[in-house]
Amino acid sequence: MRITVLAGGVGAARFLRGLKRAAPEAEITVIGNTGDDITLFGLRVCPDLDTVMYTLGDGINTEQGWGRAGETFSIRAELAAYGASPDWFTLGDRDFATHILRSQLLTAGQPLSAVTEVLCRRWQPGVRLLPMSDDAVETHVVLQSPGGDRGGRPPRSQQGPGERRVVHFQEWWVRMRAETPAAQIIAAGAAGAAPAPGVLDAIAAADVILFPPSNPVVSIGTILAVPGIRAAVAAKTVVGVSPIIGGAPVRGMADACLAAIGVDTSAAAVGAHYGPELINGWLVDDQDKAAADDPALAGIEVRALPLYMRDLPATAAIARAALDLAQELR
Repeated sequence: MRITVLAGGVGAARFLRGLKRAAPEAEITVIGNTGDDITLFGLRVCPDLDTVMYTLGDGINTEQGWGRAGETFSIRAELAAYGASPDWFTLGDRDFATHILRSQLLTAGQPLSAVTEVLCRRWQPGVRLLPMSDDAVETHVVLQSPGGDRGGRPPRSQQGPGERRVVHFQEWWVRMRAETPAAQIIAAGAAGAAPAPGVLDAIAAADVILFPPSNPVVSIGTILAVPGIRAAVAAKTVVGVSPIIGGAPVRGMADACLAAIGVDTSAAAVGAHYGPELINGWLVDDQDKAAADDPALAGIEVRALPLYMRDLPATAAIARAALDLAQELR
């Protein structure tokens, strides 16, 4: 079986561990979100790609779900002593090595897809990991309040009438904790980007496409914003796993992202946001089983089961249910 997965960070990485357990003989291709990518201290950081790579390569900090296991922070302390910024994004010493090598290879002219392949040779994740695009795409957030959060507002002389501040998604997510409401979320550069080599082929060759419980706006949504990917996915059998359980995100602040695009924080609303033109099946948690009768999900096969990824067996059961549903719908 050939499976292609559109993936964000922590939730997708954990789901992928279960998928590998549920389908050990499958050929799995992961199309990773690069909208979260950011340049820090002159280095290109790809949080979602690295989280998938570290998790599947047994190098992840399992408690927090991101960053390296057994990490130390000497470089961070030295940068702080110099007063270097930003001071709100944590990179560990081992993690720095990944970003240094990636940046060296990118500066030498290698595309991100080739660089990711080089990095994966060390980690052997057991899947083919592809960035969604080799072109620069960054998720930006337009803040509702002029100037942004308290402490981040520019002088009035620098603000135009009604001007709204735009920040990188990482600043909004990590530094501001998404506490300042977003007026708009933009995949900057996506319209002019092209799918990375192998992306459209992996979608076309797949027996099933899976959406793991990733953020539907800034993870799955950003991947789908790259021209050509949405149409290719829509032509296949697609099953998604809800990232919302009981009206709340399983992890992170996806509710703040959903509010920015006018979508309620519910399993039914997220399924309807994707719509029957994109997904064929939708897994929801048992406590959201009423979604099966929601008219907004007409045309989508909805199944309810326990969706908390408490451990590897539970996660494998979720992945197995997604594959079984896909087989029914093919």
